[in-house]
Amino acid sequence: MAKHVAVLFGGWSSEREVSLRSGASCAKAAEERGYRVTRIDVDRNIAAVLADVKPDVVLNVLHGRPGEDGTLQGILEVMQIPYSHSGVLASSVAMQKDVAKDMFRAKGIPVPHGSVVSRFDAAKEHLLPRPYVLKPIAEGSSVGVFIVREDQEHPPQELYRDDWKFGDLILCEKFIPGRELTCAVIGDRALEVTEIVPTVRFYDYEAKYADGGSKHIVPAQILPNVYQEARRLAAAAHNALGCRGVSRTDFRYDDSVGGTAGLYCLEVNTQPGMTETSLVPELAAYAGISFGELVQWMIEDASLNR
Repeated sequence: MAKHVAVLFGGWSSEREVSLRSGASCAKAAEERGYRVTRIDVDRNIAAVLADVKPDVVLNVLHGRPGEDGTLQGILEVMQIPYSHSGVLASSVAMQKDVAKDMFRAKGIPVPHGSVVSRFDAAKEHLLPRPYVLKPIAEGSSVGVFIVREDQEHPPQELYRDDWKFGDLILCEKFIPGRELTCAVIGDRALEVTEIVPTVRFYDYEAKYADGGSKHIVPAQILPNVYQEARRLAAAAHNALGCRGVSRTDFRYDDSVGGTAGLYCLEVNTQPGMTETSLVPELAAYAGISFGELVQWMIEDASLNR
């Protein structure tokens, strides 16, 4: 009998739309690989839905909360349903960018200088020399991110808004000029490195997901020693957080600095986008792994105590 896979997607985070697309692509690929698939758009009744569906495994294709922050992983552990991607601890730590940065530093992985600040203080005055970056502690897809440029007299006043929904504490970080790089890890294997060239001012939500928002260069056209260091650091960051399955590590590379000194780790995505044209499937395809093979690998890799 075919393995019964529940593909979880959607949810209520700010990344719902791309999760719907990821889920549709993965469910279709899983069916084409011979699995029995149940598609579930996740709501707060998810435990009851899973108890009724009774899948053999869960393919978790949620982005943001609750699918990426350890919450859903905890439910699946309690219900004893094997699942894909990282476990409770790695997921929650990766989602908390400030905690993840502390863990990266402890392992010698370079990160941009910065600190956690009140959004009200950040709106009042410049807390770092310009340019610098302000971003939510626990959001993905560059949601709620501001790059404060040299010519901006005042900090972003949007931080004062009553409908600000990303928490009262935010990260204030030095802006790293240069290039945007990313590297996927599958299991214990770091794949190749992609350079992302946005066609807008920076790689924000629109650049990530809108048609023509960015151009992906695989493999990244950077010096071989920098290229291999990005791969090494992606694996090191994945392991530092205790990630499992598939992850993607994002970097900034200041190529005006000699050697690898300009390479900085920004974050690890434990639930990266999974449409057929997303960065991880694109890197897998370059390594000779088809989208269907990647989805099958994630399903077969599913387990508990991750």
